[in-house]
Amino acid sequence: MNDADLAQAAAALAAAGTVLFLAGRGRVMVLTGLVLLGAGQAGLIASIAALDRLLSPAGAVGAAVGLAVAAVVATLFVRRPAWVPLAVLIAAPFRPPISLDTAGGLSLTLADNGQLGRLLPLYFVLVVASLAFLWRAMRAEHAPAAVRALPPVISLPAAAFVGFACLSLLWADEPGPAVELLTYFTVPFTLLMGLVARSPFPDWAPRALARIGVALAVLFAAVGLWQAATRELFFFAANLQVSNANSDYFRVTSLFGDPSLYGRHLVLGIGILLVALALRRILTLPGAALIVFLWAGLFFSYSQSSMTALVAVTLALAAATGGPGVRRLVLGGLALVAVLGVAFLASIEVRGDSLRRETSDRTQRIEDTARVIGERPVIGVGIAGQPRASRRLSGRDRPTPNFVSHTTPLTVAAELGVVGLLLYAGLIGGGTLVIVAVRRLEPALGLALGAAFLALFVHALSYSGFLEDPLTWLVLAVGAGYLSWPRRDDGSGRERERPDPEKSGRGQPAETGA
Repeated sequence: MNDADLAQAAAALAAAGTVLFLAGRGRVMVLTGLVLLGAGQAGLIASIAALDRLLSPAGAVGAAVGLAVAAVVATLFVRRPAWVPLAVLIAAPFRPPISLDTAGGLSLTLADNGQLGRLLPLYFVLVVASLAFLWRAMRAEHAPAAVRALPPVISLPAAAFVGFACLSLLWADEPGPAVELLTYFTVPFTLLMGLVARSPFPDWAPRALARIGVALAVLFAAVGLWQAATRELFFFAANLQVSNANSDYFRVTSLFGDPSLYGRHLVLGIGILLVALALRRILTLPGAALIVFLWAGLFFSYSQSSMTALVAVTLALAAATGGPGVRRLVLGGLALVAVLGVAFLASIEVRGDSLRRETSDRTQRIEDTARVIGERPVIGVGIAGQPRASRRLSGRDRPTPNFVSHTTPLTVAAELGVVGLLLYAGLIGGGTLVIVAVRRLEPALGLALGAAFLALFVHALSYSGFLEDPLTWLVLAVGAGYLSWPRRDDGSGRERERPDPEKSGRGQPAETGA
């Protein structure tokens, strides 16, 4: 079996595993899904790595040592499974400058020239959490809670979308990038969603998640402000280095490789604080001070997509928590923004300027992506194939990254066609319904998840990374897990009210045994 055949077989296994792991019911189906996901991931890795290196004595020893360390750490999650979502949230943003050199096997190399590596901390957490999950699922007293069914309203659309994305490797024009995307993002994030959603969600979990989210944002903002003062970056892309050297303003990246990614994380932190202030879960003075601090860090990212996401989140929270007068003001503000947007586009034509230049090349990227959609409208060119397909159809000799659409719905339409776009819409709709159901149970958590989901979605309309951001899947997983976790007595002698399973898509609660 050659590498291409191995990758396709592995993608098919991953697709089957996704459906069983996310939408399965009962221990047999869920564990079978986990095994198939692991086999698919192993096959994908093997298809892009040198098997002789993987099977060498040094490789075997390294794998054995790594597995032993993971097994030891997994005992912590066995004893404290509710810590899994917290560990995932802490690990998700970090990409240390260490990368996997799969061209010559699985060896670790230091990234240079301002580059960042893979999501290695997150991968380690997922491996450890998987081992702990297996142990708990095999124990009779823990199995009902560990393998509980997830709300169909999100598990079914998530399984359908990810499964179809995996299968698209079978017809992908560019199998190389497709295999890398599946290996480093799609399959691990499927595992993330299933593991986090089946973790326990005690009463303290939402507060702990919120505090970690804000603390991370404060850390990123502090580093960003230091970089703005010293004009020294840790990580950066080559084009950013050139831009900073030739412009009047200096864009910072904090612990990320791109200002927009940095800005996205600050918007998420601000969203949590806005929810806490609106619901009076934090004192006004320290809450406002934190928001000002995060906004100062966001300012020096000069990220238009992040600023737009922040405006969207602020207006949405105002409409959700304010009275009729506030809602009317929000609607008026949206109308004003729409009018100003139309006026701006009209002024470009009047001034004789280039729409492409005014939109930082976004309109050209959209046109290039539209050509791909027109060529393969039904099932697309396969996952990760849009940039190269756009480059091929444009006939222009420019680097492939210049053809990334930076608009997630368009990317999905180009790579997965109309079928994938409908599945993507189902994923967004299912996520929204889950968040609405969570808000009925716990308003603060529901609003915080909604703010994060909206920020990620709006940000990805003009920048890549909605489906490739682990935080998207973490938000969905926390919502699904909170709904499926049985609510115990709240100390008043009465069991908390649960949303109607038929309305929220929630499965029947299982006995925890935890």
